[in-house]
Amino acid sequence: MTAASRPTARALPIAEPFRIRRAALRLIRLDARAFAAVIGLNALAAGAGLVGPWLLGRIIDGVRGGAGVAAVDRLALIILVFALAQLVLARYAGYVGHRFGERSLARMREQFSDRVLALPASVVERAGTGDLMTRGTTDVAAVGATLRNAGPEVLIAGVQALFILGAVFALDPLLGACGVLGLFGIWFAARWYLRRALAAYLAEGAANSALAEQLAATAAGARTIEALGLEQHRTTACQEEIERCRTTRTRTLFLRSVLFPAVDISYVIPVVGVLLIGGVLHGQGTMSLGAVVASALYLRQLSQPLDTILQQMEKLQSSSASFARVEGLGQATRVPPAAAPPTPADDRIEVADVRYAYADGIDVLHGVDLTVRPGERLVIVGPSGAGKTTLGRLLAGIDRPHTGSVTVGRVPVADLDPGRLRRHVVLVTQEHHVFQGTVRDNLRIASARATDAELRGALAAVGAEWADELPDGLDTDLGHAGHRPDGAQSQQLALARVVLAGPHTLILDEATALLDPRTARHTERALAAVLEGRTVIAIAHRPQTAHDADRVAVLEDGRLTELGTHDGLVAADGACAALWRSWHGERPSSS
Repeated sequence: MTAASRPTARALPIAEPFRIRRAALRLIRLDARAFAAVIGLNALAAGAGLVGPWLLGRIIDGVRGGAGVAAVDRLALIILVFALAQLVLARYAGYVGHRFGERSLARMREQFSDRVLALPASVVERAGTGDLMTRGTTDVAAVGATLRNAGPEVLIAGVQALFILGAVFALDPLLGACGVLGLFGIWFAARWYLRRALAAYLAEGAANSALAEQLAATAAGARTIEALGLEQHRTTACQEEIERCRTTRTRTLFLRSVLFPAVDISYVIPVVGVLLIGGVLHGQGTMSLGAVVASALYLRQLSQPLDTILQQMEKLQSSSASFARVEGLGQATRVPPAAAPPTPADDRIEVADVRYAYADGIDVLHGVDLTVRPGERLVIVGPSGAGKTTLGRLLAGIDRPHTGSVTVGRVPVADLDPGRLRRHVVLVTQEHHVFQGTVRDNLRIASARATDAELRGALAAVGAEWADELPDGLDTDLGHAGHRPDGAQSQQLALARVVLAGPHTLILDEATALLDPRTARHTERALAAVLEGRTVIAIAHRPQTAHDADRVAVLEDGRLTELGTHDGLVAADGACAALWRSWHGERPSSS
């Protein structure tokens, strides 16, 4: 894997050229019949287009030889018939090509959606939503435009160019060689362009992703930015990303401004060369005037398909960079193991000598050992930065420990496939998402076959009485066009989904932080009643949560320092007791 394709702590990977070629061939194989039809129809259209210049040469030679009007009219009629045939074949080839492109684009969109849904949550969080959003919109649209328009047009033009060159060589090999040599200017200009274009377009795509990330972050945090007076800082950051986009786009524009003038000059050279050499040969009596005119017309006709190819080259390079970014997503997707992992023997969660570090390489967890018994209610407490959330992510299988192991039923949690993992362990944080759709749609994400009674029961269990007051009940639309739930209501919807999913282990990381203390306490107790017999691991930020737990684990500086019942730890007058006193505003007791 090259440095460009390897995922960093922030960026999603970019596919290498061989992966792009393999993906393109896969799309062709999936619709091989249509692709073959496109090539065949284009070949027939190109063959029909060759008849006109050749017959025109015949007409010139016939007129010089004294042929009558009837002969000329007959040849002109044949030219008209073949021109119409070329028009019909080319239009039908374009129709088949566009259908091929649309089907291929649909397959690519479906694959992209599958890969996005299969991405580990940690990869999305570290890469940011801007890059993923740009790949799913701008890049997929660019590839789609190529499959739908540029690809079929270049294919048609390529077939036409090969047929035209073949016709010139058939008329006279010397004139054919002259025409090919005259086209070398295009080859040099295209080679110069291609060696620089892919890197330039990849840089432009990366700049667009970074700008999208900055704009998304600014929009999402608008209220915080305004409250803290950070408008100028965010404006400067966005302007820097805009300038980076402008610089990368100027680079690609420069490449095009060099390519196209060089190509325009190169079109004229082979035609002039053929006329000069053909004129000399005609003067010597070794070539007919009709052959010279037909060869010049063929080479002049060659400018149209070559112009199409070169004009679309910019789109092809841009879409190649986009295709590399879209296809690169597959390298970040969770790779399924060669053999299915064993089924967990039970619901016991064991953490053994776990160490973990983020991208900066500094350990935030240091040799943590912990066993969570099935059906236990465990609360993890500790000061800010102690590693509580990190441990919760490891327990949920979102991240994998660098050393040590986190297992459920003696099976590594991170090795479970997403479907099986979410049946065993679910992590709920204070960051919730309300999907476009009705209340029923939002809840049935967790349980597609849940009845209305079960949906209402889940809402009642988390204290979401407001749902009964909605105008259309469970059929009420949520989002911009309907009811807009606030932060507390969004949390309750997420918790109701957890009730419906029914995992054997629930990890709550500030899952009730947006609720007022009284509602939060009521919701936590209601959840405990509904999930009785299941394991609940709560990262506590309220003292009462720890008080109601079976056991309390204290994390300090990434180390598990205390473990026991709440009353026992408070009586021991250690770290847990100090946290309890700080929560209640009490001073340490003096001996």
